[in-house]
Amino acid sequence: MSTYTRVSVTSSLEDTQNKVQQLHSEGFKKDHIYVLTHSAEGTEYVAEFTGAEQISMAEEGLFASIANLFRSRSEELRVKIMALGVPEAEADSLITELEWGKILVLATPHMSDEDTLLMYQGEAFQRTII
Repeated sequence: MSTYTRVSVTSSLEDTQNKVQQLHSEGFKKDHIYVLTHSAEGTEYVAEFTGAEQISMAEEGLFASIANLFRSRSEELRVKIMALGVPEAEADSLITELEWGKILVLATPHMSDEDTLLMYQGEAFQRTII
């Protein structure tokens, strides 16, 4: 089981659903697999279709969630992506993918309290494009 956030860029609902199922079979818990599209409505639809989660206040934090009310959609997406441990430069690249209609699937490992979560460390960040 990886101790890093995994990010996949998908092109369709079917690809997204397959990726969510693959991550679950690899040991990621369903409530640690998130989907994200450029629109809030699209994200909600994809989450319902795939059974994945949406990035919420629990992941972002209270202050970031409140600040998102005053941010542009791109800035809001950047905060959401970075809340799961993705570096800013990579988040900017992923936002471009979202603007082109792609869907992000992000998975964070479930760790016990005594484990150390390494959200990003050099080249260990995993990104795949389907």
